[in-house]
Parts: sequence; structure tokens; C-alpha cells
Amino acid sequence: MLTGTDQAETETTLGAGGHERSYLSGLIGAGIGPSLTPPMHEREAARLGCRLVYRTIDIDKLRLAPDSVGELVESARRLGYDGLNITHPCKQLVLPALDELSAEAAALGAVNTVVFGPQGAVGHNTDWSGFAAALRRGLPDARKDRVVLLGAGGAGAAVAYALLSSGTRELTVVDVSAVSAAGLVDRLSEVFPEAVLRPGEDGGPGRHLAEADGLVHATPTGMTDHPGLPLDPELLDPELWVADVVYRPMRTALLRAAEARGCVTMGGGGMAVYQASDAFGLITGLTPDPEHLYAHFRELVSAE
Repeated sequence: MLTGTDQAETETTLGAGGHERSYLSGLIGAGIGPSLTPPMHEREAARLGCRLVYRTIDIDKLRLAPDSVGELVESARRLGYDGLNITHPCKQLVLPALDELSAEAAALGAVNTVVFGPQGAVGHNTDWSGFAAALRRGLPDARKDRVVLLGAGGAGAAVAYALLSSGTRELTVVDVSAVSAAGLVDRLSEVFPEAVLRPGEDGGPGRHLAEADGLVHATPTGMTDHPGLPLDPELLDPELWVADVVYRPMRTALLRAAEARGCVTMGGGGMAVYQASDAFGLITGLTPDPEHLYAHFRELVSAE
């Protein structure tokens, strides 16, 4: 006989007729072959007693332009997908193809998760919640009042939203494109009117770092395919904490340089895991365990 708890757990993993529930999801983006999201989602579903098939839809391999994302989303809906993850360079281009947006996705103007349901194709952004969770785990006691953010693209926008949601009172956004930095500041100033947001001045982040509690790097610099440093490490004061959203490699050149200067650091693995965890929950309706996902993520990274 099933207890109430047993029955609830059974109904979570079994569909109509008592059959094992299954899910179909995928990732749309460019150059996504090495993504760790598919194995993380599939293993977590298996741990919860379900079957999930996760496909990568690489527009580079398919020789499709980024603006084809709308057609791909519609095709996935017709084929019975439960949801999709969306990554570079399609997070903003996907917006016109969606029926609804979560409040956060609307504020950020970027979507990384699409859920198909009674409301149609609904866009969400779990990059911001993923970074916020990583921040709580990786830098629980660090002061976050004044932060400098490098990068105003999709990842930078999500980081900015997460920082402001986590209590940052002053945020300076530095980007190679002054227009992008100013645009992000204007957009988020409407959502967080009590915070002080400003675009960085020409000449880089140096002056702003001297007054900051922390620095977050959210550009491709430092990735395996884009090696290098986003700034002069001499600008890093030992009292400054430094976070990087890049997780390949796990210890980027920036993090190594910051550690050499005596800074407390946080890598991009946490954001990758927590955004995947939140997306998994949205797409399946199940409750994932981020600690299991984190353990699997470490296995995957160490195996490379």
C-alpha cells in the first residue's frame, strides 16, 4: 500500500496509466557540442526515476543563421518538446517567437529557457537566478554593496540583475561598447530605482575598482577558445573579491591572477550548475537537487 508521500512521489515520476514519465528537451545555440547541460539534465531525470532525452540543436552544424531560432522553437513545439534551453547568440533573437515572458526575462531582454505549456511558449531567464545562487554559495560573507561588472551582454545583464537582487547598492557596468553599458544601466535602473547604476568611464575599470567591494567578469575573455586577461591584474587589490562566469577552464587566467594578488575568488561552475538546475525544474516540473548536479558537473569537468 502507498502512503500519501509514496503516492505523491509515484505520481511525480509516473504518467497516465502508471508508465514512466519521459521528457524531451534541447539546447539551441552556436558551437554547443561541448555543453555539459545535456548530461546534467539527463542524469538528474534518471535519478528522479524519469527518462529525459536532451538534444543539442547547433545552428553552426545546421548552417543556420542565428535569427532562425524562432523557426526552430516553433518546430520543437510541434514535435512535442517539453522545453528548450537557449544560448549564444540566440537569447535575444528568440523573444519574438515567444507567447509570454517571465518578469525577469522581460526586464533582461534575454531568454535562456523556453517552456511549452497551456500558455504557449513561455520564456524564462535562469542565468540570473543561477548566478544569485552561486553567489550565496561561493561568497556567502563577502560585502556586495559596491560592485564593478565587466561585460554588458547577455551574461552581464543576468549577473547585474542577480547582484541588484542580492543587495548590491552601487553597480558600475564596464563594456567595450559604451552604448551597451549605458543601455543595460538604463534598463535596470527602471527595475531597481533605489540602486545607483552607472556605466563605466572611458579608460577601463581602474578608478571604479579602487572603491569597489567586488568584481564580476562576464565576457568571453579567458575561455578556452578566447584566452587572456580582461584587465591588468595590478588593478586588483587584495581586499577585492573576484568572480568569473567562465567555467572552461574552471580556473581562468583572471582567477589565477586574482588569487596571486590575495583576492578571494569564485569560478563560473556554480552559475552553470544552478542555472541548469532552475531550467530543469521549469521544463520538467520536477524538483532537482543542485548538490547532485554539482557533483555530476565536477565529474564531467574532471573527465575532460
